[in-house]
Amino acid sequence: MAGLMAGFGNFTHAVVRAVPTSLAKEALRTNKLDVDLLKAQREHELYVEVLKHKLGLEVIELPADESMPDCVFVEDAAVVCGDTALITRPGAESRRKETEAMKKVLSDLNLNIVEMTDESATLDGGDVLFTGREFFDYAVSTVPVTDGLHLKSFCSMAGPGLIAIGSSEHAQKALKIMQQMSDHRYDKLTVPDDIAANCIYMNLPSKGHVLLHCTPEEFPESVKVFEKLKDHMLIPVSNMEKAKVDGALTCCSVLINKKTDV
Repeated sequence: MAGLMAGFGNFTHAVVRAVPTSLAKEALRTNKLDVDLLKAQREHELYVEVLKHKLGLEVIELPADESMPDCVFVEDAAVVCGDTALITRPGAESRRKETEAMKKVLSDLNLNIVEMTDESATLDGGDVLFTGREFFDYAVSTVPVTDGLHLKSFCSMAGPGLIAIGSSEHAQKALKIMQQMSDHRYDKLTVPDDIAANCIYMNLPSKGHVLLHCTPEEFPESVKVFEKLKDHMLIPVSNMEKAKVDGALTCCSVLINKKTDV
């Protein structure tokens, strides 16, 4: 595990998937907000451009599938750690087929594939938080998610040993339980808006500490908190439209650190 911590945030590849037109009307959601499809697609294009051109990752772009309105949220289809990929079994039956394309692309990258075979078990990648030392999982670790769709709807890693967490009562309660369950000590970065706590941390050889986070237009007070991270390259990325269908920044990519084949 120490080796994993040493490479925490190192990524070479990202798997993303295009936004289907069916997202606007048919994607699962906990609210009834109208989605501007063109804005959602443009947001996603900018997100992919950041990964590909600003950060230099090798981005594998899967095509949209209109029969899968939520397919842009690839994080839920797999959990990758090192050279092993767990292909999940999403809780929503309508999302189960999303894992097929993810399994193929991760196999093509020569990752070790592990599949969930218990048909009574379900897991969405958005419910799994890897800290570099250990996994926190809504299902396995019984971290309570009373509001919000997934564990990472209100928390994520903002750096080595640094958990970004929302300020709501349920987010703080979940953090307290994680701290009680863990033998490790974590620092916390509390932001006023729960969904703003979902950010993407990377540690890239040519860039150093990088953090993709919400924009000032979305959550100005939370951005002020991120701006205190003076050692990070801060990259605001808009997610306003996809958030209407409970999508967050981490939802839209599966990040991989692929060692160079010898």
